[in-house]
Amino acid sequence: MATSQHDKAVQFRALHQGDAFVIPNPWDAGSARMLASLGYPALATSSGAQAGVLGRRDGKVTREEALAHARAIVEAVDLPVSADLEKGFGDTPDAAAETIRLAAGVGLVGGSIEDASGDRDKPLYDFEHARERIAAAVRAARALPFPFTLTARTESFLRGNPNLDDVIKRLQAFEHAGADVLMAPGLPDLAAVRAVCAAVGKPVNFMAGIKGKSFTVPELVAAGVKRISLATSLYRMAITGAFEAAREVKEQGTFGYIDRSLATPDMNNFLQG
Repeated sequence: MATSQHDKAVQFRALHQGDAFVIPNPWDAGSARMLASLGYPALATSSGAQAGVLGRRDGKVTREEALAHARAIVEAVDLPVSADLEKGFGDTPDAAAETIRLAAGVGLVGGSIEDASGDRDKPLYDFEHARERIAAAVRAARALPFPFTLTARTESFLRGNPNLDDVIKRLQAFEHAGADVLMAPGLPDLAAVRAVCAAVGKPVNFMAGIKGKSFTVPELVAAGVKRISLATSLYRMAITGAFEAAREVKEQGTFGYIDRSLATPDMNNFLQG
């Protein structure tokens, strides 16, 4: 029997109260099933991966497309699924709140709202506006009939504002606004990770996937991280493998990749199952 959305939401919330865990990011229904078969307890969408699947750049997917993508993943597995909801697909607090309501409607039990504006001239929302948007998203989440887990993220280190004090100030404001999980992609080192984790009382999600800024699970756990997401890294790995295989055929006329792709019994069993 499939697990109800309410029960998945409770399971997902409980994960944040136990040991640290990794939440991988599938890029479609098939990859979601593959990750579920490996025993991961929950999954999360990636805006970059979903954009890649659609042949777009990150940030160029509509809300309707993102929710359809999330629904396909939700329906493929009997696991809690959270979503990268970018800035909420609108600039206003009401837009962020409406995105949370719609996310719940496609079966999601969690989602993130960020403070990146999408405006090249002013890439981050002003502090107070960013806080108001999270507060509105929190209110929408609390009005749902199940415990939706709201992640608030500041994109400061990715958007030209590598100021750790400002990052912490924003995350503390998001925590006070009611966010359940806090996130600051692009933290430069473990000292910054430790500082963020020590400065807030809510669980911190670390985003792996950036070269030179992706640390081991034991290192992140020791720094205080509760949840570790993989962003677009699995999708990039899959596409890199496909690219190299296609290039081998084009440039060498050989099919060595076929033997390599059949060399993992567990993957073969998954594909045949």
